[in-house]
Amino acid sequence: MRITVRVIPRAKINRVEIQPDGVVRVHTTTAPTDGKATNDVIKMLAEHYKVPKTSIKLIRGATSRDKIFEI
Repeated sequence: MRITVRVIPRAKINRVEIQPDGVVRVHTTTAPTDGKATNDVIKMLAEHYKVPKTSIKLIRGATSRDKIFEI
């Protein structure tokens, strides 16, 4: 399954929310430096979808706020 994710770095709290159009918005308190925010997004998606972190792969958007992940 592929999901489109919009990352909101430097948020006040960590949370995952699903928009009505199917886009997943992930708010993370981590700054987007050296891929740290992306790693936190993978951890939060793994918790949300109840899968191991190793089963989530970044397909596109390594340095962008808009990312595509495959679970």
